[in-house]
Amino acid sequence: MPAHVTSAVLAASGGSGNFLVTPNVGLMIWTLIAFVITLMILRRFAFPRIAEALDRRRRAIEESIDAAERTRTEADQILAEYRERLREAREQSEDIVSRARRAADRLEDEAKADAARTRDDLMERTRHEIETETRRAIDEIRREVADLTVLATEKVARKTLTGDDHRRLIDEALDEFDFSALSRGDGGERSNGGAGD
Repeated sequence: MPAHVTSAVLAASGGSGNFLVTPNVGLMIWTLIAFVITLMILRRFAFPRIAEALDRRRRAIEESIDAAERTRTEADQILAEYRERLREAREQSEDIVSRARRAADRLEDEAKADAARTRDDLMERTRHEIETETRRAIDEIRREVADLTVLATEKVARKTLTGDDHRRLIDEALDEFDFSALSRGDGGERSNGGAGD
């Protein structure tokens, strides 16, 4: 549409037409100049501050990432140390349990050995006492048998025997008497002791 037609349309509508819709070269130049000035002001004053704020934000994010990485590395190290200490604690506890078992086994063996030695000592002492008592009882029985033999012989012979006669009769009586039965056990002692009484 020619410019004079547009002017006529504007004049017909009373000159209050929409100037933004209608292209006007002067207005466009002034708008472009205002835009360039605004852009230069923003570039001079606002963009550096925005860039600085963005740099600060970027650095803060990078520092946060670095701190998080350091924290994760430290946490991994602490976890590795914890696992190592836990492994060492398990090994030490197993070692303590093993030593305790060995000590208990050793104490048990020592207690058994002590009990066996005590039993053997007691058995030996008892055997020795039995042998001593058996010999003493046999000697006492021999004396009693000898005395009884002498008395019986005197009564039978109605006379007093000489020392040689006594000795001969005692030896004969002792040879006939079975003393081995006395040393075999309690049954023989009881039976022969009853006979002596």
